[in-house]
Amino acid sequence: MKTIFTYFGIVLASLLVISCSVKPKVEPVQKTDISEFLGQWTIDINGGSVGWLEVRQEKDYLDADLLWGGGSVNPMAHVYLSGDNFLVVTKIDKIVRTKDANNEPLKTQFITSWLEVYKKGDKIVGFIYNPHRDGKGIDSTSFIGTKLPAPPAAPDMTKLKFGTPINLFNGKDLTGWRLINEKQKNGFSAKDGVLSNDPVQVEGATHVSYGNLRTDQEFEDFNLKLEVNVPEGSNSGVYLRGMYEVQVVDSYQKDLDPHNMGAIYSRIKPTVSAEKPAGTWQTMDMTLCDRHATVILNGVKIIDNQPIYGPTGGAMKSDVFSAGPIYLQGDHGKIYYRNLVLTPIIK
Repeated sequence: MKTIFTYFGIVLASLLVISCSVKPKVEPVQKTDISEFLGQWTIDINGGSVGWLEVRQEKDYLDADLLWGGGSVNPMAHVYLSGDNFLVVTKIDKIVRTKDANNEPLKTQFITSWLEVYKKGDKIVGFIYNPHRDGKGIDSTSFIGTKLPAPPAAPDMTKLKFGTPINLFNGKDLTGWRLINEKQKNGFSAKDGVLSNDPVQVEGATHVSYGNLRTDQEFEDFNLKLEVNVPEGSNSGVYLRGMYEVQVVDSYQKDLDPHNMGAIYSRIKPTVSAEKPAGTWQTMDMTLCDRHATVILNGVKIIDNQPIYGPTGGAMKSDVFSAGPIYLQGDHGKIYYRNLVLTPIIK
């Protein structure tokens, strides 16, 4: 009997060691208070993607919004300071476990992921912890964040000076453009003055990963004009400086939303709908200056010199002050572009 208890004691000790080893260590950890976490932070996520975190002190509670890699900026479930060393930010994802014969949910669960955020000098560092959906384990990913100052005052658009226009697309081939990730498949092609993307998927076959197309050149502030044709139900995006997505989507006659055509994706909602029906050529006129965006869609100003507080989902990098390319989203659906002309702003 003693041998059996000894055996189980060894097994239990082993499991405790394995369990404890799951949680990474953050060193060094400095004592801090909540004021040092407040504000907006751009985040470099281990693996190469970009995030953004805002922590706010409301009247009698803490609040936060988070962008993690792709997708939208989302409100967080709970934010609190743990002792005097780190901040905990929790987010909740809803999943449907089972459905009935009419495809209605029968069993729904909520999975909580969380960030442990530590202060390290003038940076924040930490980990995000994501439980596996099957309940068997947890993944952790490290990150480092940089404090983001507030955008400056809106520029006086009447006093902007512009340089020589640059034709980004020659109408014949993809000269001046390349995939962001060369390991992905290129769905873009050029013919008769049109830059087309057709990310074909074959039913029953392995899913093909299509890449996003970027300019070789990088730019600071500028005006970008183009024409785009969005087939019914399709979706793309134009990234300014590789950081801010201007949404390109079939949203004709839909209610105003920060995910509609011409929106700064999930950040700035158009003030008016100006989309044309799917399959119609539409004009987009976008100005990025001093972290402010102006978007004119089909001759209608739908975003008027509004501040952009941080990157959008899919951003290539976290530094909002560095130059970057124009990139076109190529993994969502069929899309057609033409007459892409960028005019730099001279400062």
